[in-house]
Amino acid sequence: MGEAKTPTGRRTGGMNVDSALVRELAELLGETGLTEIEVEDGDRKIKVSRAAIAAAPVAASVAAAPAAAPAPAAAPAADAAPAVPTDAVKSPMVGTCYLAPEPGAPDYITVGKTVKAGETLLIVEAMKVMNAIPAPKAGTISQILVGNGEPVEFDQPLVVID
Repeated sequence: MGEAKTPTGRRTGGMNVDSALVRELAELLGETGLTEIEVEDGDRKIKVSRAAIAAAPVAASVAAAPAAAPAPAAAPAADAAPAVPTDAVKSPMVGTCYLAPEPGAPDYITVGKTVKAGETLLIVEAMKVMNAIPAPKAGTISQILVGNGEPVEFDQPLVVID
């Protein structure tokens, strides 16, 4: 037969949900800007997600902007922003970018520095874990596209190596 239920409709058998853990995961979503977190502990699996509410207004404003602005006005704005090469080193995760190993220490890289493949370029902190971002190839740092302590998004260009 099926599981017993309380008068409110909750199951009394099966998995017990740790509401404190769910609240903690929900707080992490807010702190990190992530939209989904999933944890697994033995046979217990908890997934917490939230809808990306801000995405709809952004899309609406982006769609409205080209209609309101004449095409010639848009061209100078594109020229003003430096183009980001498609081969830039990108963030593998959402987090906070740090250019140095610790406060007060010199930055891992500077514009003009030569780096070797595998050398640490910077750190992205995600969920209190420091993740070293290595150089995918040897070369010279031509652009650093993020600042120290700046939040970064998944796939955001971080550094350009020529």
